[in-house]
Amino acid sequence: MTRILLDTNVLVYAFDAQDEFKQDRALDVLVRLESGGRGCISVQALAEFTNVVTRKLRPPVPPAQAMQEVERFLQLLTVFDLTPAIVLEAARGVRDHQLAYYDAQVWATARLNQVPVIFSEDFNVGATLESVRFVNPFAGGFKLDDWG
Repeated sequence: MTRILLDTNVLVYAFDAQDEFKQDRALDVLVRLESGGRGCISVQALAEFTNVVTRKLRPPVPPAQAMQEVERFLQLLTVFDLTPAIVLEAARGVRDHQLAYYDAQVWATARLNQVPVIFSEDFNVGATLESVRFVNPFAGGFKLDDWG
């Protein structure tokens, strides 16, 4: 059973009616990973999700609904805390792999928690960095069935 770390964009697109394809795909991914118990997120993703859906989406998600969704994510997904070790590993990702800091923090969260796959549209499709593979669930050729 492969665990998969979801980046913020997957969570946000589930609530973004501006792009029907991405919204449908994000909802499919969430339902599959939640029901299979394989989905993981970081507290970073929860914080970014809350900020983006309440302030940047049009129309914005009401704060009370955003809070309910965060509570639902907490119940249905494994949530990883931000730790000093993750911050240091992210800094190493910036130094050694030239990642942007917050992308490096997503990678460090996966790596230190032994999660081999990150679903995100923010990394090179199919790239692997120190045993963590980046998969864009919105890219052509992505098949959710390949991920259980």
